[in-house]
Amino acid sequence: MPLTADADLRDLLDGARTIAMVGASDRPDRPSFRVMRFLQAHGYRVIPVNPQITGEHLGGEFVFRDLHQLGMPVDIVDIFRRPLAAGDAVDEAIAIGARAVWLQLGVVNEAAAARAEAAGLAVVMDRCPAIEIPRLGVAPIASPASAA
Repeated sequence: MPLTADADLRDLLDGARTIAMVGASDRPDRPSFRVMRFLQAHGYRVIPVNPQITGEHLGGEFVFRDLHQLGMPVDIVDIFRRPLAAGDAVDEAIAIGARAVWLQLGVVNEAAAARAEAAGLAVVMDRCPAIEIPRLGVAPIASPASAA
């Protein structure tokens, strides 16, 4: 069952450092653009994934074609895709060993969520971290330089 309790959502967000954003956009009018900027401002490293702009840079990060290309650990895969297409991103998140998948507002795919949970991933569905972080009072992540 997807995470819904405030304590569980807070724990997931507090424990995450790296988020891969599937469907990241370079267009400022798109929600994924604004959410990526918000998450970065909050201290998360956000790795953009979008085959249409692969090889470009977005928010200071290289844009990857798909999750298999990353070659680095990912705490959360944040999915900005239509519900039917979200299943492919969930399957990739499982394959790369992500700790959690976060399906954005309006993205509900029960079958994909069940696959992720069966593989041991935490699942959040039909929510936005840019809404949940301030609502839950999740503190910004200190950068390594400021933590020293």
